[in-house]
Amino acid sequence: MRVTRAVLCAAAVLALAGCGSGGDAKAAPPTATGSLESLAAEVKCKPDMQTDADEIRQAICRNGDGRFILATFATDRGQREWINDAKDYGGYYLVGRKWVAVGDDGVVKALRGTLGGDEEIGTDHHAHHG
Repeated sequence: MRVTRAVLCAAAVLALAGCGSGGDAKAAPPTATGSLESLAAEVKCKPDMQTDADEIRQAICRNGDGRFILATFATDRGQREWINDAKDYGGYYLVGRKWVAVGDDGVVKALRGTLGGDEEIGTDHHAHHG
């Protein structure tokens, strides 16, 4: 069991290090923080508010890169629960501290160039067609 755990840990470290693949040609900036409005201003969009509640604020945005959803959360736990539920529907996610942007792959990559954050991918159900 120790050998298996050590192998898994080594694999995780190599994956995080990029396995010498050179990584991104352009590193992402530090992850942005702030209100939904301040994040929207950074990516030059005027948010069309859809939900404005204590635990989540969510808006539809559009800028030169395309259309996306921008959401901010009161808690890290609330954010993670929302992302976990949303990922069942597929899509591409840019995740920062208490915020997330959701759009197609190209939009998320472009937003990352301004907002930083980590990219996550939702479940691909194309293989499940019966």
